[in-house]
Amino acid sequence: MATPDAAFEILMNGVTSWDVPPTPVPCELLLTGEAAFPVMVNDKGQVLIAASSYGQGRLVVVSHEGYLVVPGLAPFLVNAARWLCLTPGAPIGVHPSLAPLVSLLQKSGVQAQVEAEPGEPLGVFCMNAYSDTLTEKLVQFVKRGGGVLIGGQAWYWASQHGCDQVLSKFPGNQVTSVAGVYFTDTYGDKGRFKVSKKVPKIPLQVRCGEDFSRHQQQLLEGIPELDIQTGGVPSQLLVHGALAFPLGLNANLGCFLAAARYGRGRVVLAAHEGLLCAPKMGPFLLNAVRWLARDQAGKVGVNKSLKGLCALLSAGGMACSLEPHVSRELSVYCCPAYSGQETRALQEFVAEGGGLLIGGQSWWWASQHRGHSALASFPGNLILNPMGLSILAQTLNQGCFPTPTPKMRSYHFRKALAAFQVSSSMEKGWLARLGTDITAFLQIPAKGIPAYASLHRLLRKTLHQAGLPAVSSSNPVASDSREATLLCLATELAHAGTDCFQLAQGLGNGTCPSRLEHPITVEVNGTNRGSGDSWVSTGLYLPEGYNVEVSLSEAATSAGLKVQVGCHTDDLSKASKLCRAPVVTQQCCMDQPQLSVPCLWGGLLYVIVPKGSTLGPVPVTFRRAGPAPYFKLGQTSLEEWRRCIKDNPAPWGELATDNIILTVPSSNLRTLENPEPLLHLWDEMMAAVARLGAQPFPFHRPERIVADVQISAGWMHSGYPIMCHLKSVQEITHEAGMRSSGLWGPIHELGHNQQKSGWEFPPHTTEATCNLWSVYVHETVLGIPRAQAHPALKPSEREKRIRVHLGKGAPLCDWSVWTALETYLQLQEAFGWEPFTQLFAEYQTLPCLPGDNTGKMNLWVKKFSHQVQKNLVPFFKAWGWPVQKEVADSLACLPEWRENPMRVDFLSPK
Repeated sequence: MATPDAAFEILMNGVTSWDVPPTPVPCELLLTGEAAFPVMVNDKGQVLIAASSYGQGRLVVVSHEGYLVVPGLAPFLVNAARWLCLTPGAPIGVHPSLAPLVSLLQKSGVQAQVEAEPGEPLGVFCMNAYSDTLTEKLVQFVKRGGGVLIGGQAWYWASQHGCDQVLSKFPGNQVTSVAGVYFTDTYGDKGRFKVSKKVPKIPLQVRCGEDFSRHQQQLLEGIPELDIQTGGVPSQLLVHGALAFPLGLNANLGCFLAAARYGRGRVVLAAHEGLLCAPKMGPFLLNAVRWLARDQAGKVGVNKSLKGLCALLSAGGMACSLEPHVSRELSVYCCPAYSGQETRALQEFVAEGGGLLIGGQSWWWASQHRGHSALASFPGNLILNPMGLSILAQTLNQGCFPTPTPKMRSYHFRKALAAFQVSSSMEKGWLARLGTDITAFLQIPAKGIPAYASLHRLLRKTLHQAGLPAVSSSNPVASDSREATLLCLATELAHAGTDCFQLAQGLGNGTCPSRLEHPITVEVNGTNRGSGDSWVSTGLYLPEGYNVEVSLSEAATSAGLKVQVGCHTDDLSKASKLCRAPVVTQQCCMDQPQLSVPCLWGGLLYVIVPKGSTLGPVPVTFRRAGPAPYFKLGQTSLEEWRRCIKDNPAPWGELATDNIILTVPSSNLRTLENPEPLLHLWDEMMAAVARLGAQPFPFHRPERIVADVQISAGWMHSGYPIMCHLKSVQEITHEAGMRSSGLWGPIHELGHNQQKSGWEFPPHTTEATCNLWSVYVHETVLGIPRAQAHPALKPSEREKRIRVHLGKGAPLCDWSVWTALETYLQLQEAFGWEPFTQLFAEYQTLPCLPGDNTGKMNLWVKKFSHQVQKNLVPFFKAWGWPVQKEVADSLACLPEWRENPMRVDFLSPK
């Protein structure tokens, strides 16, 4: 099928004006389909002529039948007839009601004749929109490759039959709606009609008499609450189509049930397939199937993977059967949203009048397809996006929610966006949800789809008019503010392909420095023996407001590599205030030899190498990027370093060894004349971290610490990378200070990264065992005794904690953080570090480890007792551990630990 741009050019060839007769009163057309696009739009922004496609064929829809018979529109009508005819030489038939159109076409050299109905061979059929006798023939005619030119207005029909019936029952809509074009009851303005040079915009909202609250009420009738505690974690849903609407909402307007009209049919979507089989959802499911069937008798088919749903419907007195596939014999089909094999069949089933009940979540898919957007590629969204509904990778908490109020149900992405355009203030609940919805919507591919591209154009205009907000630590913005929404909008517009130059008002200087236009080739190590994906530093930086052009060999495009702009990967969407945009990094799959990666906020450049990769050295070429300060221990000379940091405009740089990489502001690096002593110390500490954890050294993947103006949690947090605030930069880059005062926090986070679930007992030890690494590194590398390494480890504090804990009866619920650490420190002080390193090594080889805390704690009791050849049962029981009888009996043969510091006589007051 031709692209909308190419089709529009054909339709408008030679059309220099819209010579529209003054008498006919047109109606506004509503465009919802992905293939639909406007052709004629009045100066009020109303669409009066549109085109679309369905199946193998095409449609042109005109908002008054009078427009089909006036000579002034002959150039366009001739173009339309030729564009619609996909079979050269095939007949063009004109319904008797439009007989004057025959001579109008013939005068322009187009062979046309009066015909009562479309026929073979497939050609074009022209008719008005008021008869429903040919509906099925016309739909199948188009589907097989025919063209339909249809004209009419629905406002008069609405006055006779009711405004709320127009979309579903107006005869013309029975044909055009399958292609996503609807006649509405709204009068079209007869003012000025501009001849556009490109496809006009589709309006954000179109007024029509259809009241969706009536459908919402029918679907939620008799349901006081929606209990979605069904055992599966639901995704959030995005309701973005003009004919889509929410049904189930939490207090933050997070959607988990929604519905939509699509073509002549209907769809109901649940945010997890488990909701479709849950007995507590039974009343809603019965309502949903009745609504989908439009209360008409028909066969209900249930996919074989949803046997529980079939039983629920049968118990509710509804006839249904298990079916492997959707078919035309069904009136309603129910299925999960995980297969893309029937995408087109399901869409056509609904478009031609069927009802679809579908459910699924996309967060698991997203976790397995890093670098790919669930909105763009998840199978369920390939089915649902055209219907105005999408399943997000973000999750919702399970719970029991009251049926949303009419006010809550009135929230809609398009309505909120329209309010955001014209108002500097709107409901905060709507504003916060709009930011999430914009972020999601812009991930749906818009290229070649006017329904989405029009919204992109509108969003760009909104941002251009408002300007990019200034945000910093000295000028933070509230996360539920208009400014925060604009920051999200700018980020996602850049990710969606908008030229960063258009967005970066106040960021860059508008032109790319000439020095950055020269390509720079970096050899990247494409081998990764680590247990997770590895960021490989390129030593390059992309300035704010630019796209980086990346090139690599054809052979490397199948290796699973990704390119990442920026290292500040914390998502701040849940923060109450923002010192930077919530998301400032971008990651793209390097699955083609040439790609352009946008990142409005700029950042250091990385190549992401997947775990298990054995690719070896890979040359990657970057353009529009420049060198950033980068020092690698053992590779970079001091002369190179001093030359590198001199007058370097990149705001961030890195200090690296094979085991640790520190990412800090360049301003801090310029004061560091010789990084070698600092990095040698870091390598000593990393060797100690590996030694205690029984890990290989050098590390398979170097750890990373990244400083940021704002992070998502705490003063620092663990992960890859470890994140810290800018105030911590001096602590991690000052060798003398580290040797004299230590650096408890960073080693604490490195300890978190060493924790393993087999010997971790959350929540008790989450903030405890990581401190073993802090103690070990301070004592063995920095020479700082534990009593001086942290105030909480002073002997008086330790003794007080023990007595307080025992005074309470040693409750396990209070055994955490420093109290829990004390247990391990007592063992270490008695037996040294060797038992720990031995056990950490052994745990890496143990199969079938327990999954519960009691099982894991008892295993640790056994293992540590055998490791030191002492019966430690009394010790652990004194701390309140739930030691099982069979474990205690099995260790009774070991010698008593006479020096047990938790013996009653040892704990007597001194």
